[in-house]
Amino acid sequence: MKRPNAFLLSILIGTSSVVGAEPTAFVGAKIIPVAAAPIDNGVLLVEDGKIVSVGASVRVPGNASVVDVAGMVIMPGLVDTHSHIGEPAGGDRSSPIQPEARVLDSINVRDAGFKRALAGGITTVNLMSGSGHLMSGQTIYVKLREGNSIETIAYKKDDGSVDGGMKMANGTNSRRDPPFPGTRAKSASLVRQEYIAAQEYVARIERADGDPEKMPERDLAMEALAEVLSGERIVHHHTHRHDDILTVLRLQQEFGFRVVLHHVSEAHRVADEIAAAKVPVSLIMIDSPGGKLEAQYLDFESAPALERAGVNVGFHTDDYITDSRFFMRMAALGVRAGMSRDTALRGLTLAGAEMLDLDDRIGTLERGKDADFVILSGDPLSVYSRVQQTWVEGVKRFDINDPEDRAVAEGGFGALQPSYVHEFHGYEEGH
Repeated sequence: MKRPNAFLLSILIGTSSVVGAEPTAFVGAKIIPVAAAPIDNGVLLVEDGKIVSVGASVRVPGNASVVDVAGMVIMPGLVDTHSHIGEPAGGDRSSPIQPEARVLDSINVRDAGFKRALAGGITTVNLMSGSGHLMSGQTIYVKLREGNSIETIAYKKDDGSVDGGMKMANGTNSRRDPPFPGTRAKSASLVRQEYIAAQEYVARIERADGDPEKMPERDLAMEALAEVLSGERIVHHHTHRHDDILTVLRLQQEFGFRVVLHHVSEAHRVADEIAAAKVPVSLIMIDSPGGKLEAQYLDFESAPALERAGVNVGFHTDDYITDSRFFMRMAALGVRAGMSRDTALRGLTLAGAEMLDLDDRIGTLERGKDADFVILSGDPLSVYSRVQQTWVEGVKRFDINDPEDRAVAEGGFGALQPSYVHEFHGYEEGH
């Protein structure tokens, strides 16, 4: 793929930051729709925040603005299924299981991490609390559109409530002094006990049959777990060791909740068992592992092993574990280990969208989906390629030719402090 020349870049600089009611056609790029084969010299037609058409012979309306992106690559906006940008926090030290805690109530939308994510081509993020609890609370699915509050950037359910999952963890992180568990067996027993209590809570509601006199007293923790048991709220489960992975699968089979396995350093050792459980996996691929004893057997082989077993495989940053600006390296490392190119690219986009139940809106470049896409200087798996622009719902949210955006992409003194980013003026507390 040839490098974009100065003329093309000047066109990009002049591109409106908003694709409005009139259509805009991005022409000449290699397009990777993910849902179909790559398209050389393709056309992406966008209107009113949605994708109108994508292909090699798309008719460009006469009233459309035309953007020449020849020599570049366009792919769907990246989906990060596990991130800690925005300073999310859930449960505290009072107990190991706190499903009632919501990271919704802790997100700082002016955190510079959001800009770093956009600089990495990320357009959708699952924000969650840490892994020091067996259950640290409710995650939130966020679209990186411009917004002044967490509600304005959150994905919403059909009833208007904020969409998200439930963060769980096992292994060494949650093993601490009481009231936290001291062993793996005690950890599993506490989780089992909590789900049994939730089953009983749901049963009491069903027996009440709408009679307020028979309804149980409202319990926020049980309400959240009832959503997990019904499948409405997906469990996003931190787990590393092969035996810990199997414990998650054991609990999932017993209580029937939907789960995504996160990290899974030793997934290569139990790939067939994961596949048999029909559970998706969100991998982290880091080439400098350390700091956690249970991750000592992390192996890039997990990526191709899971693919061979038929598991739906995605990737995540766990930002700051991997900086959001380097998310595409995950797929490249997977391919280096033997994963197919198509599965690796899917792991950055559609697989993550499926794990968040958002694949009807994002993850591929298809007619009717949100106009979330990334313009790259070259192949997404090449270390020499750079994110040129990131668009969210037809709005340009990152442009490498904007000096402030370039500072976020490339670092430099103060670049990652919110007060140095133009959108975050007035927020003075640095990181």
